[in-house]
Amino acid sequence: MRKYNQGFTLVEIMIVVAIIALLAAIAIPNLLRAKISANDAAAKATLRSLSTVTETFATSNSGNYPLDMASLTGATPPYISKNYCDVTVSGYTFKCTNTAGAYEYVATPVSVGTSGTTTFTMTTGGVLSPP
Repeated sequence: MRKYNQGFTLVEIMIVVAIIALLAAIAIPNLLRAKISANDAAAKATLRSLSTVTETFATSNSGNYPLDMASLTGATPPYISKNYCDVTVSGYTFKCTNTAGAYEYVATPVSVGTSGTTTFTMTTGGVLSPP
């Protein structure tokens, strides 16, 4: 009696590899879209946080907004624990403009379409655009 070798043929292995490649081709774009959506949501949340702490500071200081982020991070207790201005977080770069009477926080994606979809701006009074 002859003993036959057990195993997979080349065609069977190629079919499995083709199926895995097809599944990856379907899944990867969806994962990238989810990452971009998460970055957008994180940028909006950060802008809302910055606006909230700035408005809270103004309420505590006779309606005067902080002139810089050090006023918010250096207070005891601090209004916010991290300075988000001029840094990149979750695919967005944040720029902050503060005066005694107004503020503007801008979140710009590092790479439009890859790390985020659009530039978000938060202005005095907590106005986010685009919403």
